[in-house]
Amino acid sequence: MALSGAAVCSGLEPKSVGPILVVENRPRWYAVYTWARHEKAVARHFEERGLAYFLPLYQAVHRWNKRSSRVSLPLFPGYVFVRTGARERFQPLQVPGVLHYAGSGVTPSPIADDEIEALRKILISGKEVGPHPYLSAGNPVQIVAGPLEGLRGIVQRTKSGNRFVLSVETIRQSIAVELDGFQIASVPVRPVTDLSDLALTA
Repeated sequence: MALSGAAVCSGLEPKSVGPILVVENRPRWYAVYTWARHEKAVARHFEERGLAYFLPLYQAVHRWNKRSSRVSLPLFPGYVFVRTGARERFQPLQVPGVLHYAGSGVTPSPIADDEIEALRKILISGKEVGPHPYLSAGNPVQIVAGPLEGLRGIVQRTKSGNRFVLSVETIRQSIAVELDGFQIASVPVRPVTDLSDLALTA
């Protein structure tokens, strides 16, 4: 007969065991690298399997045969973001089209929640956004007013105005949004102390 809420003893003294390794299973965001042009297919598979994912898209105009149409393309070609715990980390790798996690060596590099939230803010702001060559150096600024208030990145001056460039260090890719109408302030340089510091500083 099974006993509930009690330990079954054999009459022997319990043996001493070594320290128990506890694996943290708090869900984190990661980037998975996909086959070329398979980002949307991978996202559909994640959806079907109940995996939390994020595939940022932008609108682009394609022209052919004197005609043009707007298409949705991945902001980060070759990558889809997925949220999973350490114990379930193998599940996204079983999805057709997924090659591996982005990270250092064989260890996936987690992406701070604030970094994903920054991308979401940019997408729902209604501002025109698109891919940008990876930018890791420059004077960091923070947007201090408007729908993107609080976001940190780098300002790049162009002939048509100023661009706000935000980089995802894990995959070494950047995106840009026009800064017209936004108020910005310089961000003092400070030492990086944790992953959240890497979230929105390029």
